Amino acid sequence: MTILATRLNRIKPSATNTLTGIIADLKEKGRDIIALGAGEPDFDTPNNIKDAAIQAIRKGETKYTPVPGTLALRQAIANKLKRENGLDYDAVNEITVATGGKQVIFNAMMATLDRGDEVIIPAPYWVSYPDMVALADGTPIYVDCPEKDGFKMKPDALERVINPRTKWLILNSPSNPTGAAYSIEEMRSLAAVLLKYPHVWILTDDIYEHVLYDEFHFKTLAEIEPQLSERILLLNGMSKVYSMTGWRLGYAAAPANLIKAMNNVQSQSTTHASSISQAAGVEALNGPQDFIVPHNELFKSRRDLVVSMLNEIEGINCLTPEGAFYVFPSCNGVIGKKSPDGKVLENDSDFAKFLLEKEGVAVVQGAAFGLSPHFRISYATDTELLREACSRIQRACASLS
Repeated sequence: MTILATRLNRIKPSATNTLTGIIADLKEKGRDIIALGAGEPDFDTPNNIKDAAIQAIRKGETKYTPVPGTLALRQAIANKLKRENGLDYDAVNEITVATGGKQVIFNAMMATLDRGDEVIIPAPYWVSYPDMVALADGTPIYVDCPEKDGFKMKPDALERVINPRTKWLILNSPSNPTGAAYSIEEMRSLAAVLLKYPHVWILTDDIYEHVLYDEFHFKTLAEIEPQLSERILLLNGMSKVYSMTGWRLGYAAAPANLIKAMNNVQSQSTTHASSISQAAGVEALNGPQDFIVPHNELFKSRRDLVVSMLNEIEGINCLTPEGAFYVFPSCNGVIGKKSPDGKVLENDSDFAKFLLEKEGVAVVQGAAFGLSPHFRISYATDTELLREACSRIQRACASLS
């Protein structure tokens, strides 16, 4: 008799985290690996944020905090949402802080889903969305968003899958894994559909809100259609723009009844985010934001380099993303070809394995994100490493027959 719960049969390990482990093992064995799998900025956390954490430690701010976070941090979040997004949230009752954006989503799904409830997830998607839904007894419903549509969901495709069992839509813009971002007009068209179905809640994952290029103008759905705000859970966090991945700090804003329910879930799990991370988060939101533009300029130059070099490869096609720090190229043109040792590349998983084995370039197969044949590259890494990695991919593809 197994000790394991049957619910584990509904989920699988994170493909990106699994790849990280494989890379570490290969490097330990002496392999020269260029890792393009992790969605983690290579910039250090700004010094003023680190200093705020050190000061908090020295002042003894090392005790338990309220479950939804310190009032100072929740107020800083409320101020940010007002200042940058024009949204009014009550810091006490309508904002919560968690140990990363992932826990915000987990809390929300656990607090709201019953068996049979459906969650609409545009594909390609971040790898953890479906598994968190399944772990909470929900059913993921996928909407294919192919390359020809810019990896974005069309209003009619959304409307086709809404039914009385639909509980949530998860909307991530700019997107992981594609970098695609919905324009204001595209958001309005989705909002028009959602207004017709008042039982559907919307989780807007805005974690890449500030990682934008080419003068793309971001607006979150609650800004664009205020009538939807009473059923929107706005998710954001410190990981990406503030280079605070290891600090584990995410937050959400939503109607008070949902926030209360999510806090109940959190009170019986992690209780609260680290007090030190929360002190750093206050400084991140209230302090200087002048590093964002130069960071994005560097990301843009890396994006342009990667897109250009990939599009030189016969059989590879790579769209230019509007935001985040990923590209999601099609490898359809190399599927069916043979590697030098005679192995046929039957799918994008085979292609990713081929790149890793032949040239030591680690990418994530599109199947992990729900759309094949593609692969994801994170360009949040050193520019010269990216150039070398793309050269290796060019070399590997040239060896196919």
